[in-house]
Amino acid sequence: MISNPDLTHEQQLWSAYKYIAGLDEAGRGALAGPVCVGAVILPNDNPLLALTLSGVRDSKQLTPRRRLQLVPRIKESALAWGIGSASAKEIDRMGIVPATRLAASRALEMASIAPNFLLTDFRLELPEMAISQTALVKGDQRSLSIACASILAKTARDAWMIALEEKHPEYGFSRHKGYGTFWHRQKIAQLGYIPIHRKTFKIKK
Repeated sequence: MISNPDLTHEQQLWSAYKYIAGLDEAGRGALAGPVCVGAVILPNDNPLLALTLSGVRDSKQLTPRRRLQLVPRIKESALAWGIGSASAKEIDRMGIVPATRLAASRALEMASIAPNFLLTDFRLELPEMAISQTALVKGDQRSLSIACASILAKTARDAWMIALEEKHPEYGFSRHKGYGTFWHRQKIAQLGYIPIHRKTFKIKK
């Protein structure tokens, strides 16, 4: 059974750390487009916060329409938030792990408040940052801060991919958001790569 994210982890830390940023990524395994990371710092003095954000879940559990509905509520409730990305070109040059960490650092730079603790989804550890942090397995299902970050990253990346439809309608990016669906792989085989494809990623036959 999938549990709903809550503030348990944040509440255990708030006595020592005022500004806790939850981070999560979107697009790590795609064949095209950027990898995006969301960062969200929630307030520790709002008794209605859990109720206000009661609809927030891991972004993969929500419909696109529901995710878009939650974005303004998340931004209004947060003390600070940011969204960072790394391009397909940067992913090809650096590798997906360093590029995802670069996107995370950009998300934190965009936030109006610098956090003093990070709660990240598993595989999003940021060892190069001199900030105390914890990576949670299935963090987007356990921590409300991480779940909020998951939604911001996913909606931002989806919007970016949908916008590509006008420039490259033949690839159907609004359908698959750059992931390696059978249809997308067929189009790559027929038409070849364009600059927003990750050329170092292996395509499954």
